[in-house]
Amino acid sequence: MRILGLDVGEKTIGVAVSDELGWTAQGIETIRRSSKEKDFGRIEEWIATYQVQALVVGLPKNMNGTIGPKGEYCQAFAEQLKERTGLPVHLWDERLTTMAAEKMLISADVSRQKRKKVIDKMAAVLILQGYMDANSR
Repeated sequence: MRILGLDVGEKTIGVAVSDELGWTAQGIETIRRSSKEKDFGRIEEWIATYQVQALVVGLPKNMNGTIGPKGEYCQAFAEQLKERTGLPVHLWDERLTTMAAEKMLISADVSRQKRKKVIDKMAAVLILQGYMDANSR
């Protein structure tokens, strides 16, 4: 069963997909947001390409565990995605994933310009991998 992981931001959406066994996550794209219709259309293309059966959307919580405006936006996005696709959509706490992705890219000596292009895709990988690791126990 393949799962699609999404790091939803205002300007971009990082996309990652699991292998068929649900063990590893690979980044596949950073979608540059243009319109809701195009954004959902691109996600639906990935769902069809990989025959995805579930989705995981990063939920940016505040450090104290509360949900702010960005979290509410991601919850609404996840609900719309569920309605459009008919697939189960899981929210996953994404606190510090972008920071962790940034640190990983810096330690790999990736230039600042290249980091900007892949940071959201990398964050989607961390969100999806965290979800799969927690649910494999």
